[in-house]
Amino acid sequence: MLVEIPALLTQAEAVDALRALQAAEWTDGRVTAGHQSAQVKQNLQIAEGSPVHQALGDAVLSALGRSSLFISAVLPQRVFPPLFNRYDPGMTFGAHVDNAIRQIRGTPHRIRTDVSCTLFLTPPEDYDGGELLVQDTYGEQRVKLPAGHAVIYPATSLHRVEPVTRGSRVSSFFWIQSMVRDDTRRRLLFDLDMAINAATPDLPEGHGAPVSLTGVYHNLLRQWAEVA
Repeated sequence: MLVEIPALLTQAEAVDALRALQAAEWTDGRVTAGHQSAQVKQNLQIAEGSPVHQALGDAVLSALGRSSLFISAVLPQRVFPPLFNRYDPGMTFGAHVDNAIRQIRGTPHRIRTDVSCTLFLTPPEDYDGGELLVQDTYGEQRVKLPAGHAVIYPATSLHRVEPVTRGSRVSSFFWIQSMVRDDTRRRLLFDLDMAINAATPDLPEGHGAPVSLTGVYHNLLRQWAEVA
C-alpha cells in the first residue's frame, strides 16, 4: 500500500529544515546501506547524532505524531530516528529492497522495517530527476512530491531513486515497525478506517452503523496487532 501524506510539514517548516540542512556537513550515504544496496547507492547523508540531525529528526517525529493519516495508514509501534539525504547531479540509488532489521545507533534496540517513508524537503521545481520509483501491486509508481509532503510504502517493495540531472534533491527517510506487520491487513484496516470517517458525517445522529463498524475495526486490530 502506497499512501501520500500531504503537508506532513508545513511549508515554513520544510523551508527551515532545508535551510538547516544546506548549512550542515554531509557524508557518504553508503554508511547506512547494506552490502547489496551499497553497490547501487550514490548520495550524501547527514551524520547520525549530529546536532542538526537530532533537531530535525525530533521535528519530523513530532509531525508524525500530529498526522492522523500517517497513524491510520501505518499503525506505528516504533519509528526509526529519521535520516536525511541529498542527491546532487549524477547521484542515484539503484533498485533495492530495504534491510528487514535496523539497529538504532547507540542503543541495543532494533526495529523490524515494515514500512518505509520518504519526506520530500526540496520543492520539485528546484531539481530535475530524482523521482522515487516503487514497485507495487499495480506496477511501478513514480513519486515526486511538494516540499513537506511524504509517502509511505511497504519496506518489502523493490524501489529506486532516479538520477538527479539538475539541482539537489534533499529529503528525510526512515522506517516504521507497525503494530500490524502484514501489508494486506494494514490496507484493510486503513480502508475501513477511511470509509468510517467518510460515511459518518452523512449519517443521522445516533445512527448505529458507525459504532458497529468501529467495533469491527477494533476487533480486527485486536486480532492482528503485535504490541509486545
